[in-house]
Amino acid sequence: CPSPKVSDTVVEPYNATLSVHQLVENADEVMCLDNEALYDICFRTLKLTTPTYGDLNHLVCAAMSGITTCLRFPGQLNSDLRKLAVNLIPFPRLHFFMIGFAPLTSRGSQQYRALTVPELTQQQFDAKNMMCAADPRHGRYLTAACMFRGRMSTKEVDEQMLNVQNKNSSYFVEWIPNNIKASVCDIPPKGLKMSTTFIGNSTAIQEMFKRVSEQFTAM
Repeated sequence: CPSPKVSDTVVEPYNATLSVHQLVENADEVMCLDNEALYDICFRTLKLTTPTYGDLNHLVCAAMSGITTCLRFPGQLNSDLRKLAVNLIPFPRLHFFMIGFAPLTSRGSQQYRALTVPELTQQQFDAKNMMCAADPRHGRYLTAACMFRGRMSTKEVDEQMLNVQNKNSSYFVEWIPNNIKASVCDIPPKGLKMSTTFIGNSTAIQEMFKRVSEQFTAM
């Protein structure tokens, strides 16, 4: 998704708007990654004063690597893109997902402290970790998936998922019970002991479409 903060093309809102029809009709699942949110993560969380496309792409790579982990490695709970679609899409056209990742690290930096499963869970649901400029607190989750990587207990992961749903029940629709899917892969990403990737199907995604629509109309 385009962003005026890192844009080098004037017609980006046109490109984004004209592609929406194809993404609605012909794609099974769409991971929404947004230059504006990526820029904010680099600027606010990673404290980079002048983020480059390389820094933004580092975050995109981390997220997409997490999403495809279970296709590439054996895991305790294997999950593929088809299972993701089955678990995340209640209605065919509602297939635009918000992506999050934890822990967020900049290029070349090392994570010195190993995070716990509760800390990872708390971070991945945080609005500041979302890679598209829509605040999940302004909508409700229809479904969500969490892909954990590293040596951890499946029981602890399941407990955390239950904990999140119980504590934040107002942010989840009540007509889809047990709507968080978790998967675990023993192999962590390079340079980290543990990580987690979050995929959420939230009604808050409309904020992103509204913003692009406003940019489109303004041109």
